[in-house]
Amino acid sequence: MLPVEKFTGFMGSSDDYEGAAFVLFGIPMDFTVSFRPGARMAPPHIRQVSFGLEEYDWDLEKSLNDVNFYDMGDVALTLGRIEESFTNIQKVTRKVLRDGKIPLIIGGEHLVTYPVILEFAEKYPDLAVVHLDAHADLRDHYLGEKLSHATVMRRISEIIGPQNLYHIGIRSGTQEEKEFITKKSNYLGQSVLAGVEKALEKLGQKPVFISLDIDVVDPAFAPGTGTPEPGGATSSEIMEAIVKLSSLNIVGMDLVEVLPVYDPSERTSLLAAKILRRALLSFNIGR
Repeated sequence: MLPVEKFTGFMGSSDDYEGAAFVLFGIPMDFTVSFRPGARMAPPHIRQVSFGLEEYDWDLEKSLNDVNFYDMGDVALTLGRIEESFTNIQKVTRKVLRDGKIPLIIGGEHLVTYPVILEFAEKYPDLAVVHLDAHADLRDHYLGEKLSHATVMRRISEIIGPQNLYHIGIRSGTQEEKEFITKKSNYLGQSVLAGVEKALEKLGQKPVFISLDIDVVDPAFAPGTGTPEPGGATSSEIMEAIVKLSSLNIVGMDLVEVLPVYDPSERTSLLAAKILRRALLSFNIGR
């Protein structure tokens, strides 16, 4: 049996796993957070607030009723046991990929991307990762740990090669991280929309995984996150960016670092749900 726990599904999700093109699942993990905990509560909460939105996207003129996607639930994790949790995350990711589905993943802290990419790199040896974030996440270690939300992109660079990482929206990091990102990786700038345009020029039809940390959005629009960093994208800009990215060969996506407890207004969770709806509708084009 797969290590998953089933909850009320995201709005518009079907019960047809076999026929689904997209499979959504949550990874409720926040073991290594350094400032504010609570990202493990995001997957069920984002599902809950999704029902406050319409299934119809006003701008795209498309509805979730036109997309067959399945909500698998959340990966079952044991609090504090990183290796065991990684094993379960990899089992679920491997199953979805082997079945020819496109995973859409709700974190959780950003470290959840690491075991996910271990599986994606097995299937797609030429995988590229588009990283939308306020922070570089390229430290070699943080607080003595090699595996951390602050080191996740460094670890991923060791899997796929730093030349296959494309960073957008980064506006915070150490001097060492800036040197790494500018000399070894692909830094496409702080402007999300301008960075996406550059990504489109560079990536062609390579298989692409999108890793979106909600703090790429300015905390005025998304305050419910672990390490808010002023100066980011607007909510409208991130929604437009998802549509533009859909012209790439998207093979998977995650959305991480939402902390519902720090936003009683719900606007962060609602934005996350709307981003997921936009991704499901945009990525569905031509599939």
